[in-house]
Amino acid sequence: MTEQDGAMRPHAAHWGAFRAGWQNGALVVEPHPADPDPSPILQNFPEALRHRARIAQPMVRRGWLEHGPGPSTARGREAFVPVSWEKALALLAGELARVRDSHGPQAVFGGSYGWASAGRFHHAQSQIHRFLNIALGGYVRSVNSYSAGASAVIIPHILGPFEAVTRRNVTWEQIVGHTGLVLSFGGMAVKNSAVASGGVSRHVERGAMAAAAARGTRFVLIGPLKDDLPEEAGAEWLPITPGTDTALMLGMAHTLLAEGLHDTAFLATHCTGWDRFAPYLTGAADGQPKDAAWASVHCGIPAGRIRQLARDAAGTRTLISMAHSLQRAEHGEQPVWMAAVLAAMLGQIGLPGGGYNYALGAIAHYGKRANAVPIAGLPQGRNGVRDFIPVARVSDMLLNPGAPFDYNGQRLAYPDIKLVYWAGGNPFHHHQDINRLRRAFARVDTLVVHESAWTATARHADIVLPATLSLEREDIAGSPNDPLLVAMHQLAKPFGEARDDYAIFAGLAERLGCGDAFTEGRDARGWLRHLYETTRAALAERGEAAPSFEEFWQDGELALPQAPDDGGILRAFREDPAANPLPTPSGRIEIFSETIAGFGYDDCPGHPAWLAPTDTPAPGAPLWLVANQPATRLHSQLDFGGTSAASKRRGREVVRLHPQDAAARGIAEGDIVRLHNARGACLAAAALSEAVMPGVVQLATGAWYDPEDPNDENPLCVHGNPNVLTRDMGTSRLAQGCTGQLTALEVEKFTGNLPPVRAWDPPAG
Repeated sequence: MTEQDGAMRPHAAHWGAFRAGWQNGALVVEPHPADPDPSPILQNFPEALRHRARIAQPMVRRGWLEHGPGPSTARGREAFVPVSWEKALALLAGELARVRDSHGPQAVFGGSYGWASAGRFHHAQSQIHRFLNIALGGYVRSVNSYSAGASAVIIPHILGPFEAVTRRNVTWEQIVGHTGLVLSFGGMAVKNSAVASGGVSRHVERGAMAAAAARGTRFVLIGPLKDDLPEEAGAEWLPITPGTDTALMLGMAHTLLAEGLHDTAFLATHCTGWDRFAPYLTGAADGQPKDAAWASVHCGIPAGRIRQLARDAAGTRTLISMAHSLQRAEHGEQPVWMAAVLAAMLGQIGLPGGGYNYALGAIAHYGKRANAVPIAGLPQGRNGVRDFIPVARVSDMLLNPGAPFDYNGQRLAYPDIKLVYWAGGNPFHHHQDINRLRRAFARVDTLVVHESAWTATARHADIVLPATLSLEREDIAGSPNDPLLVAMHQLAKPFGEARDDYAIFAGLAERLGCGDAFTEGRDARGWLRHLYETTRAALAERGEAAPSFEEFWQDGELALPQAPDDGGILRAFREDPAANPLPTPSGRIEIFSETIAGFGYDDCPGHPAWLAPTDTPAPGAPLWLVANQPATRLHSQLDFGGTSAASKRRGREVVRLHPQDAAARGIAEGDIVRLHNARGACLAAAALSEAVMPGVVQLATGAWYDPEDPNDENPLCVHGNPNVLTRDMGTSRLAQGCTGQLTALEVEKFTGNLPPVRAWDPPAG
């Protein structure tokens, strides 16, 4: 393999399958020819491959190298020393053995976030967990995700397994053929459905919405951002005060009840707890009817419009979709639950193209048929440590060892972590209140990071091991809801001395005396053959074409059969609730949950309820911030890539605000502005847009954290990372999910000397 041979080879990323090759010394990336709407994120690759932000060799923080492990506020502030791989692995193996022998594996937190690569073998999360299980006997793990922290806990209580409700439910095919009205709470932005774990070969969402609209499907977008549905949907926009969707749903539900438009038969045969919820809805329980007039005060939508929306929903095949964004906020469990109750009142759950589908459009997996054959992943072994945290409680854990916390009916305690090992993911992107996160990471003895580039997480580490990009190794991409398995050919030589995670862990395992147990005698290509066999054998058993690994690798891709579009467990339950009960305590849709009520949480009662948020606009912070997902990269990945870099202005992330809010502050298009609240401040470039409702500003996540002066306790981020502003608290005691979508702040024109952006420059040596 050379980098000048011109051959186009197959590869894949979370945002699309593609082919790439070298022309005149430059990498050229071409989307898969069958993809009707390829993502522009693919074009981040060429510029990123040899960017100055890449890490070329192992590095160790000077203070850790000279003084050994221990808590240190120098992380993120101190220079690094380059070392050889031999020295880096020896140092790290010694430190892992020290922590294991002195404190046990329960003192190690295995951090990862699963989005590092679409490959099923070089999946950083699987690699690190396998290594820690085999080498140390386990690790403290995290559960759930930043994207769906609240919904992943509440949905199993009320409907059934999260994956069953999201992945095998209403499809885009059904919407095109059957749906009359889509009530899209939070939207279905195609920038989000451009991405799917394990890859996506065909982006169908935009085309499906266009086809449905052409047939007569009516789309209603309920959210603060007009462009959270594509133009092709022809959507009506109902701007809603952020964080008030539950109030709107309650107002609609009250109208359905008051006007006799609810499906009493469905509530009686398929649901439990209606008799416990109805008194709350009518006001009999607390003296406050949750009618349209009451809802209007909270959500800002006229009462007449709320009542008409309820009537419209009752008069046609209606699908209620709900974005991840609604539950990434305080009390995020409530809109998830209330949307399901509203759909139950309409009696359409389980109908083709109707009912309820959480997170449709949130990622490209949802709304697709499932594959009929499995795709294997790397076995991770057994974790001997029982301790865990909800993923968004990292800072709480590190700052409060031994402190109690509630989670899903359990009373747990935060473990005392001495070593954090991170491979795959960037907590300085995902996590909220970054200044607090910096203080948290200062508490551990050692922070180890595998990274391909100098993210803020790498800059705060003690030992940094350079990892390859997926372009620099071989793998297999595939997902349970995409009908294409892709042979990811190596397209470039590793940058500098970078190694893949497997090679790094194999070297460490050898030094810790468990090399054979970790590798099982296989090199990377041997593991690819082994994992592929699971799919090949399943194809052969079905009588399908089952090419050998060599044939698959030469062809570059393999089409997989798909399961019927059968609506999953909700369709089966609808058609015969006695024969196909839901896997909930009652076997039915739980409008009232005795289980949740029994937990005694005041911030998550036994039925959906309006619980007013506490972090709302006020004097000094009069605007809402919506910190949503970016359109030009996956999370913070390849922020320095061509598409991402081109979207910035004057090197900074762009913040959108309504012209009237800008005028009131003397802000013009293109001005550099300072966003600030009590937690922190950042700079961004202003863009004026009427697609953002008044009183709201929108700043996407993913710009790498870039403190003006790292020695400050609360430095200004000059690049535009909104998580210096967001609040680090759980959605509720039930789920402890992430609340990073919304916060309150002020925006002002920046008039000082403009500091340089250095986020992509390597740290001082």
